[in-house]
Amino acid sequence: MTVKRYYEDAYRSTFTTTINELAQDEKGRWYAILEETCFYPTGGGQPHDTGMLGGRRVLEVENVNGEIRHYLDAPLEEGVTINGNIDWDRRFDHMQQHAGQHILSASFIESLGYETISFHLGQETLTIDLEIPDLTREEADRAEALANQVIREARPIETKWVTEGELGDYPLRKQPDVDGPIRLVIIPDFDYNGCGGTHPASTSEVGGIKILDWEKHKSHIRLRFICGDRIRTHLQAKHDLLRDLTGIVQAPEEGMKEAVLRMMTKQKEVEKELDVMKGDYLKLEAEVMIKGVQEKTGHPMISRVYDDRPIKELHGLAQEIISRHDGVLVLFIAKNGSKLQLVGAKGEASTVGLKESVRPVLALINGKGGGKDSFVQGGGEVLISKEDLMDEWVKQF
Repeated sequence: MTVKRYYEDAYRSTFTTTINELAQDEKGRWYAILEETCFYPTGGGQPHDTGMLGGRRVLEVENVNGEIRHYLDAPLEEGVTINGNIDWDRRFDHMQQHAGQHILSASFIESLGYETISFHLGQETLTIDLEIPDLTREEADRAEALANQVIREARPIETKWVTEGELGDYPLRKQPDVDGPIRLVIIPDFDYNGCGGTHPASTSEVGGIKILDWEKHKSHIRLRFICGDRIRTHLQAKHDLLRDLTGIVQAPEEGMKEAVLRMMTKQKEVEKELDVMKGDYLKLEAEVMIKGVQEKTGHPMISRVYDDRPIKELHGLAQEIISRHDGVLVLFIAKNGSKLQLVGAKGEASTVGLKESVRPVLALINGKGGGKDSFVQGGGEVLISKEDLMDEWVKQF
């Protein structure tokens, strides 16, 4: 049975219908198939509508082999007549964004000859992929200016169903890959595109288009932009952030960049000084440990366990120790968050082998790691205490 799709009338947000079928999918989610619907299912780069259906919240809508499924937060009853209404704010946002994409893509073709090869409408921004290897600021500004000019001119946005044989009468940007009757979205003398999405009746309702940025993506350019009310939301968020930063940095907006650069330079200087101090501290710590070195199992050995100490720091400490005492064996274990991490090192004069010693120890914590006889490192889950793990490691010698 063919479902009458009221969402082709983009402005229709309420309707009455009958539940033809109620079922659950393989994940146990309840969905309803309706006699008629105004809910737009995900497709063509546009997300689905949400809203209410007979007192139940519609969480997702998708087209499965021609069957429009309305996924609900709770089941309804088959055969009953119910009222439905969509979330109009979400619908109109999608109308603005989708029509804006048509306009911007057409503007890139009109002003630069650059084709759009894909489109995605996200919750915060949109992207189009342009079939070009690079894009300049001047080119982006040119396409954006043309798009906003078309919006200001309040040109009509028309929809029309045509047959495959009639497609040749229209200068389409891209040939549709569907069979049967085809729905065209038309901005006369500017853009002709096969599309099943929702759009406003005039370009003026798009409100505006703002390109945010772009990046290289594989062999083409992925461009990020926003349309309509999202521009206001985006601008307000950026303004709030900048206002907060002026208070934190103690600099006016016009001097923000220079103030942040000064802070970054100062931070790098402090980090360098801190690195020097850490190096001096590790040298002192190494000297203290060497003075207290103990003979364990016939080998000069230093073994320590720690909480929340970076493994990179322990690596440096171990290297500092064996550079001062070439006969010592160093074993360190640290509990860092949900992991146990270990480092082992030995001086050139030490006769023990570290590589084989660490394997049974790592097995106790489902760990990974390894190395060579002179140095090993690894880590795993906290299945035993760091103290017990160290005892097991020492036993290997």
